[in-house]
Amino acid sequence: MARLLPDSRSASASASWTSSLSSDLATAAATAVTATSSSAMPLAAPFPGLGVPLSDADLRTTAYEVLVAASRATGGRPLIYIPQSAPSSATARSTSSTSTSTSSSSSSSGLQRSRTSTAASKVKRSLGLSPSASSKAGIEAPRRPETVMELVRVNLRVTEQADSRIRRGLLRIAAGQLGRRAESMILPLEFLQRSKASDFPDPHEYEAWQFRNLKLLEAGLLVHPLIPLSKSDIDAQTLREIISRAYDKSLQNGKNLESMQELCSAVKSLAGRSLGGSSDECHWADGFPFNLHIYQMLVEACFDSENGTVVDEIDEVMGLLKKTWVILGINQMLHNLCFTWALFNHFVTSDQVDIELLSAAENQLNVVVKDAKNAEDPDYCDVLISILSSITGWTEKRLLAYHETFNASNIVSMQGIVTIGVSAAKILLEDISQKHPGKRKQKTDVVRGKIETYIRSSLHTAFAQRMDEADLKRSSRNPVPVLAILAKDISDLASKEKNIYSPILKKWHPLASGVAVTTLHSCFGNELKQFMVGRTKFTPDTAQVLNAADKLEKNLVNIAVEDFLDSDDGGKSLIRQMPPYEAENAIAALVKGWMKERVDKLKEWVDQSLQQEFV
Repeated sequence: MARLLPDSRSASASASWTSSLSSDLATAAATAVTATSSSAMPLAAPFPGLGVPLSDADLRTTAYEVLVAASRATGGRPLIYIPQSAPSSATARSTSSTSTSTSSSSSSSGLQRSRTSTAASKVKRSLGLSPSASSKAGIEAPRRPETVMELVRVNLRVTEQADSRIRRGLLRIAAGQLGRRAESMILPLEFLQRSKASDFPDPHEYEAWQFRNLKLLEAGLLVHPLIPLSKSDIDAQTLREIISRAYDKSLQNGKNLESMQELCSAVKSLAGRSLGGSSDECHWADGFPFNLHIYQMLVEACFDSENGTVVDEIDEVMGLLKKTWVILGINQMLHNLCFTWALFNHFVTSDQVDIELLSAAENQLNVVVKDAKNAEDPDYCDVLISILSSITGWTEKRLLAYHETFNASNIVSMQGIVTIGVSAAKILLEDISQKHPGKRKQKTDVVRGKIETYIRSSLHTAFAQRMDEADLKRSSRNPVPVLAILAKDISDLASKEKNIYSPILKKWHPLASGVAVTTLHSCFGNELKQFMVGRTKFTPDTAQVLNAADKLEKNLVNIAVEDFLDSDDGGKSLIRQMPPYEAENAIAALVKGWMKERVDKLKEWVDQSLQQEFV
């Protein structure tokens, strides 16, 4: 049984995590309100920083170490080290029987590649993913790893040399601690005690390897411990001093050395603290968010390292990942969150062309929606907010300017992105409303409010762009007034909105077209008011602009009326947002004024002529 999240955490730890997440959420919200272009932008990091200089490569290697240790510890046979490179003829015969034994062991423990399961993957079916071309044809793809564990190694970009070194180290650990479970071992400490400089090709690599393990202990036991530390904790102070000294001078290897014994004592004491679980569990990698950084690297094993698609052996890979949950303090709900983020992130990094990944992310998010409804653990809620903030930050930047983001070539992805963005935003708002009951809203209001925001923001941006283009179109050879040109462009924009974008957005807002045309009507109306300020004379430019405005308004009203047929109130709320331009009345008033001016001038001329005759 995997150890689930603890029922309670100290107030200081929760406050620190929440404060960091609140800052990240505020930043995401601030950047999302500004619409951006459709250029590819990656998702924001889903978790707060570690505060320890561990690179992605460091975390990938650590993740692989945890996975190999957990897989071997739960297997039915002891750990056996086999070099990845081809054995020489002298050693081939001696390792033959061992290889056969290990192959059997791998197969029995679920590590051997399945040649029939790819076409019947339960995970792929649940995600709506189709089997690969090789699976459909009933053949194995060429040059593929022979075992699932080897596939994981390749996808995590762990070299064969590093894999060999990890397995040698785990073999030594297993020999010295026969029968111990993986969750009862502190892997960085065990590696430091039993690895040798001769295992590495040069001293610099050995030194970097030592530093990585020390930084792992620092991150897991000092910076992000499962149970927060008190300022007066002697073991914590000791460990900090040892790590600080080791950075200046390499740590001497050997279990019996005084420095190693001091390190071992401090580390075991800190890792042995428990919230009430079994006494032999070691909590060196299950503190938040350190464990999530490691697990997110493990989730990457579910994706092909070359093309980013979900691997055919996803079921077997998931089975391996579950073996690490007891070490990292992960449960099914946390896994669902991490996997959702990974699916969507791979869609983003595929230049948003792999629609299957987008659909899979949408289906996986539906699982998260169900999880979130029953979530009570504050740690889970914090992780939920962090991951969904990352997703909504990306989606809103595109949806707030969807005219720039989507066109005929990629419009098929818009519905999936809107679905994910709205679902994630709804979960976030509902989570906030639970903490602030006075701010609770109806679900329909949340969804419609989001869609209206996307429509109005995108069309304001598109309108401003059309204005700039209208300025460029006007020239000495094209003396048509800018607003007359703009009116034609806005009419085309309204038709584009109605035919391309509104059919998608109507799924969440039945009056999507109505919201769009009222926005355009208001934008042009503001420009028209400024144009008419101070105009009392009837001129050709004025006539062109007012006629173009009248034609535009009639087009917008026709679109609105057609959309309002589906409205409960006949669209009255939106109609009130469309005060008429009254272009015809304005023309009539200007013509009347012009005629009065002409009549007055004629009368003045007649009077002057009569006066001259009498003189």
